[in-house]
Amino acid sequence: MNSLLDALGVTTPVLAAPMAGGATTTALVAAAARAGGLGFVPAGYASARTLAERVAAARAERVPFGVNVFAPNPLPVDRAAFDRYATLVQATADRHHVDLSGQVPVEDDDAFAEKVGLLAEDPVPVVSFTFGIPGRAVVARLRAAGSLVAQTVTGVAEARAAAEAGVDVLVVQAAAAGGHSGTLTPRLSPPDVPVTDLIAMVRHAVGLPLIAAGGLGTPEDVALVMAAGAQAAMVGTVLLRTEESGASAVHQAALADPAGRGTVLTRAFTGRPARALRNRFTDLYGDHAPYGYPALHHLTGPLRKQAAAAGDAGTLHLWAGTGHRRARREGAGQTLTRLAAAL
Repeated sequence: MNSLLDALGVTTPVLAAPMAGGATTTALVAAAARAGGLGFVPAGYASARTLAERVAAARAERVPFGVNVFAPNPLPVDRAAFDRYATLVQATADRHHVDLSGQVPVEDDDAFAEKVGLLAEDPVPVVSFTFGIPGRAVVARLRAAGSLVAQTVTGVAEARAAAEAGVDVLVVQAAAAGGHSGTLTPRLSPPDVPVTDLIAMVRHAVGLPLIAAGGLGTPEDVALVMAAGAQAAMVGTVLLRTEESGASAVHQAALADPAGRGTVLTRAFTGRPARALRNRFTDLYGDHAPYGYPALHHLTGPLRKQAAAAGDAGTLHLWAGTGHRRARREGAGQTLTRLAAAL
């Protein structure tokens, strides 16, 4: 008996990770649930109104689902470093007719309070947090509304802090994960610890149910993290080429490109550590980008949007975990069912 699956209301211990920025669609969330798992509506980079619309769309599918929220953990940027970086990246921005000069750093909290208020008033089965740990009052409010609360952690100290805040579940994310690391100390790269070892370490330190994430791409990967003590596995990159994925065509093609050069942890695009496919942008700017989130995210956002429209894979943030070669063109439900096959 898997008590976490019972609490989540699902039958298969392979869940679809929230992927902000368009990759996670309502269709992907629904497909995950219909395969017996769970999908998460991403709240990141969306207004509270847009989140409400996404929640309504997921609810209309009549399936269980969760919502993932970016919790404030600001990483203020040094203004001089920000200006130097804008000047440096302008050489690439010129190719897409984007002017980065004169921008003022944007230091926002992604409408956190509004989103929490929405989810407290219109509760969903699961609310997960990434980047920061919400206060005990926020966790208690959501739990009182009937939501299970999950927290992304990348190490033992973070796991203990999340447990102290009163969360129900931990998503234990290894450095192999694609996209942003959930680390609470983004000036430090997340430790390169295999996900199975990380699960074992956290399990011995904290008595909460664990969901393993990071680099999982095969049934064997999933079986190993379950054997290490996880009660479920969460996958994202392996779903990016599925029929329900909202990832851009250029992103999907790059994931399957036999000439690809693997992945790299970089802050070049957003000022916060994130794993992406190596490309021209990461090569040129990875060693020069200052820390500063969300300031760098907003700085490079217009350039990245134009690069996606132009099909310029060399300039785009191609988020990908180390298991990206396992992504297939198939239904998302088929992917999740296949990954659970060894259990």
